[in-house]
Amino acid sequence: MPTTAEPVLTTVTGIVATELATSPDTVDPDLDLRTVAGADSVKVLRMIARIERAYDIELDDEDVFTVTTVREVTAVVERALAGGAAA
Repeated sequence: MPTTAEPVLTTVTGIVATELATSPDTVDPDLDLRTVAGADSVKVLRMIARIERAYDIELDDEDVFTVTTVREVTAVVERALAGGAAA
């Protein structure tokens, strides 16, 4: 399981692209997901659920609901992975 920034960003980008039915190459890490056509709350929740399953983590709701970009989601995942290692 990848745990460094670039592999996590790549995995998160792939999951986002899958949920948005687009190519990972078209997903900019700094794109505000709230502005993407078709990115509704249900798709965002599915993205988060897939990310949690991919890394066997549970993300805090307050973190999930404050992020807006793929890069921010990646940072939340990395924090959860670092915290999970200590638990």
